[in-house]
Order: sequence, then structure tokens, then C-alpha cells
Amino acid sequence: MRSDFSRRKFIAGLGLMAAANSRLSATSFQPPSTSETPHLGKSPFKIAVINDEISQDFSHACEVASQQFGMEWMELRSMWNKNVAHLDANEIGEAQRLLKKNSLRVTDIASPLFKVDWPGAPKSKFSPEHDQFNANFTYDQQGEVLDRAIELAKKFSTDRIRCFDFWRLDDPTPYRNAINDQLQQTAEKLRKIGMILILENEFACNTATGAEAAKVLSGVSSRSFMVNWDPGNAAMLGEKPYPDGYDLLPKDRIGHCHCKDITKTAKGYEWAAMGKGIIDWVGQYKALKRDGYHHVVSLETHWRGAGTPEASTVQSWAGMKDALEKAGAL
Repeated sequence: MRSDFSRRKFIAGLGLMAAANSRLSATSFQPPSTSETPHLGKSPFKIAVINDEISQDFSHACEVASQQFGMEWMELRSMWNKNVAHLDANEIGEAQRLLKKNSLRVTDIASPLFKVDWPGAPKSKFSPEHDQFNANFTYDQQGEVLDRAIELAKKFSTDRIRCFDFWRLDDPTPYRNAINDQLQQTAEKLRKIGMILILENEFACNTATGAEAAKVLSGVSSRSFMVNWDPGNAAMLGEKPYPDGYDLLPKDRIGHCHCKDITKTAKGYEWAAMGKGIIDWVGQYKALKRDGYHHVVSLETHWRGAGTPEASTVQSWAGMKDALEKAGAL
């Protein structure tokens, strides 16, 4: 009896030790806190970054977005020093492989569609003297750009294609109806294949602010036409993007959101790291959440104050993450 009792005590003691070790293991090997690796999947938004804001090395950009930022979404603009519209079949295949390897999905094709001069109008002062984001297409090539963007959207399993509405004119009024017709026809072409055209408000193009975006949305009736709301671009032309510009937008036609910040200096407006500028991003995220927005919020750093695109984007992501947390969106 004594021996059996001792054996039972010994076995029970092992059980207590195992339970204690299990508790110790559970407390000693917890994953990083949410302040280090936020649960982005719990956000009401699809949180993304534009790939070339990190690096032209697409493999590295994917690793940073997925492993360092914890993102599941990426916006495609240029890679390997080529605009996304210039990628060949082998490069598309490699990009697909890298996205799958890093468990990343594509939010949209950030194409350069309609980022050209409007034919017959005076040349815009914003018309660049050199390529932007490795794009060098003419107006006559816009049909090819659209077809290419559709092909890419299918290959990367996204339903959204970003566009602009031509370099900004001092007075676009004589051309506005024709521009709207172009946008309407393009959106309807996409509607027939289950895709959406998202117009970015761009300070160098004819739709720059929330007020201007609201007017264009009222003039282009296609339900496959939505706005890519960019508060940073709106602020560049002096609009207070939130709440002023945002309040003018029909909330059910916001199809994408770019996230960057600006500051005002003696030289004028300049890009800033997210959270270091004048835009109320906490308020903007709260409003998007309140209004039932469930699409993309995509980091488009632009600021290069940390020296390199990657370092600057790392800092901007920290500011964006902080604003999302304060807005209750993480």
C-alpha cells in the first residue's frame, strides 16, 4: 500500500509539473504584442501598401509588406524599374509567384490610364518632361493601356483599375463633358466584365480635391465608376480633406483610399511621414469606419525624408498604424 501510494503521488506530481510547464510555456512564448504586429485582418479595411513605395525589387517589397508590416494586400504600380503595364509574361508569372509565396493579394492595378494631356487642349503646366513611375504612354495609346490593365487585373485576381482624368488645365470647363464621356465609356466597358474604374483625385490632374471629385461623380453615372480618395493630394491644393473634402463625397462611391501626409512650409506644401503632417488621419479613418467603408486603405508614402523609399515607408507605416489603432480600426 505504501508503495502504491508513493507511486500515485509521484505520477500526480509529474502531472502537476507538466501543467505548470504548460502554463509557463504559454506565457513564455507568446507572439509579439499587437503594438509590434497588429492584427491587420481584424480591421474593417483592407490594409495595403503600393509596392514601389518600398522597393523596385519586387521580391524584397513583398517580404517587407508581408513579414515586416504584417499585410495581406498589395497595390501594384511599378516593379523591376518597369511600369506594371510594361510587364512581360515571364515577369507577370514571377510576380504572381512572389505574391503567393508571401500570402499577398492584389488590391488593384495602379495603372497610368489617362495620365496624359487631353487632346486639343492647351498643354498643361503639369505635363511632365520625363516619365512618371516608368510610364511613357501617349493619348493614342490609352486604349492599349486600358486593355493591358484589364489583362493584368484578371491575372492578379482584382476587379479594380486606377485611372486619372488628364493633366490639369487652367480651365477644363470647355473639355469637361468630353472627359466625363471618356470616363463613362471606360467604366461601362469595365462594368460588362465585372470590374470597376477608380479615379484618383490627383493634384496635377483635372480632379484634385474632394469638391472636384464630387462633381465628377455626379457627371459620370456608371456604378462601375468610383473615386480613389486621396486626402494628401486634395490637401496639396489647399483643401482640408477631412472633414471638408470628405463630407462632399457620396460615401457609396468611394472605392479605394490612398494614405500619405503633407506639411506646410515656407516653400509651400511638402510630403510628410504619415502622422507627422496636417491631415487628420485618425478622424478620417474613424469616418470611413463609421460610414461602412470596407475597401482598401493603401500606404502611398511619397515622402523620402528617411533617405530611401524603404526607410521612409517603414516610418510612414508606423504613423499609419498608430492612426488606425487610435481610430479603432485595428
